Amino acid sequence: MAEPKRTVMALKSYQNQAEVLVKNYLLADPFIPYTSVLGGIFACKMLYDISQVVSAFYFRSYATLTKLQRIEWNNRAISTVHAIFIGTLSLYFVFWSDLFSDHRHTGLVTFRSSQLSTFSLGVSVGYFVADLGMIFWWYPSMGGIEYIVHHSLSTIAVAYAMFTGEGHLYTFMVLISEVTTPEINMRWYLDTCGLKRSNAYLINGVVIFFAWLVARILLFVYMSYHVYLHYDQVIQMHMFGFLLVFVVPSALGTMNLIWFGKILKGLKKTLAKRQ
Repeated sequence: MAEPKRTVMALKSYQNQAEVLVKNYLLADPFIPYTSVLGGIFACKMLYDISQVVSAFYFRSYATLTKLQRIEWNNRAISTVHAIFIGTLSLYFVFWSDLFSDHRHTGLVTFRSSQLSTFSLGVSVGYFVADLGMIFWWYPSMGGIEYIVHHSLSTIAVAYAMFTGEGHLYTFMVLISEVTTPEINMRWYLDTCGLKRSNAYLINGVVIFFAWLVARILLFVYMSYHVYLHYDQVIQMHMFGFLLVFVVPSALGTMNLIWFGKILKGLKKTLAKRQ
């Protein structure tokens, strides 16, 4: 009986040491930006490997793909998981959390942050860095210059908010647009699997249209209105952060409008073929 007790005590000791390590170092305020970014990069690598195994086992079409198609397949799996993760947290912080409420907190909304908000942004920075690396490595197969511009602006804005604690609310408002990513990726999967003429492909196009309209067009209008109402607080941000609040959403909003035009054109073309 003594041996099992010693084993249990040893396990508890290791558990306590691990908890102290996580609390005092990995999740301590000064280290959160760094550990979360590294964690995001590591998660991307892990998801890529998992996608390879799962896809090869469950999807027959995966074996017929070219090397570049398999890489993009796995890369889109990563972006889908990230989109669900950051999209859910962004919706929570913007619409349900009290952190950025005008009625329950004092102080400037542009300078509010928490350990969870900082950690979430760090994971996104890790994802954008990893994805940018993939885009550069396989350029232009994984995306053209517009993807580089989009990811570069996103990385700079999210990293600035994460390290300084400024503008978390507006960063999350922009990141809500990531909720359209799973639909976009699903469209690519359907096309790659030869299901372009299926009902699922048509439904996917309609879902993308409305999701894009709400998350990447109307939400940016709402953000602009929020900035207008809180301009007296926005102007107190550091100059670089102040510029990011206006430059990044404007640039991304312009790109979203261009892409929305292409989505509308593609949807019309798909519906015309069905008639």
